[in-house]
Amino acid sequence: MSEALLRADKASIVFGGLKAVSDFNLYINRGELVGLIGPNGAGKTTAFNLITGVYQPTSGDIMFDGRSIAGKKPYEITQAGIARTFQNIRLFSELSVLDNVKIAYHSHVKYGLMETFARVGRYFKEEKEIEDEAMRLLKIFKLEDKADEQAKNLPYGAQRRLEIARALAAKPKLLLLDEPAAGMNPQETKELMEMISWIRKEFGLTVLLIEHDMSLVMGICERIYVLEYGIIIAKGTPAEIQQDPEVIRAYLGGEA
Repeated sequence: MSEALLRADKASIVFGGLKAVSDFNLYINRGELVGLIGPNGAGKTTAFNLITGVYQPTSGDIMFDGRSIAGKKPYEITQAGIARTFQNIRLFSELSVLDNVKIAYHSHVKYGLMETFARVGRYFKEEKEIEDEAMRLLKIFKLEDKADEQAKNLPYGAQRRLEIARALAAKPKLLLLDEPAAGMNPQETKELMEMISWIRKEFGLTVLLIEHDMSLVMGICERIYVLEYGIIIAKGTPAEIQQDPEVIRAYLGGEA
């Protein structure tokens, strides 16, 4: 087995005496595409928030790329190489589509504050590189003709694609996708599934995916974890998950 890029070891978080996630154990090897599923309220987004530093684990640990990230702030975790999208789209709605992507690149700029104010040194060179890279991403996500539009004016499916493009602009090693197909029609979901598989290979990414659309999860994930009431109740390949009695009872409702 290759070295795990991400490993959660008995990570738990308590809110007001209630354990929202309990003894969360998960590993993702480099290059894997792994799914995290479960009914509404199972704790999936809470688990994402633990991984990305929005919440700090009450107990346990989370290791990324060989180092503990428990207690790190979200921006530190982003700089370490983890990027995410959100269940509810979070774009800079008043900014242009292009600026939404460029903002993510700025976490990696090398020019200093004085160069920014004076517009000298590396400033122009790096800004040109950032704009070129941002436009390349927009082209991949079929948004290049919308570059100057305000993000809030994009159709819902296009906003979803823009959020993924912005996450990729942070140059992550691990991409966390929180229900990327939410609100999409079947054709858009099919295109999204193909896009996730493509960007994983093109960008050399490891991907952790939360999704309710079972056709998407079963179609692209290599392994799947199942959460119920904040506890992992099953893990395995898509075929194993579809046949697991606990999963059928808790989540799939006999449809597997």
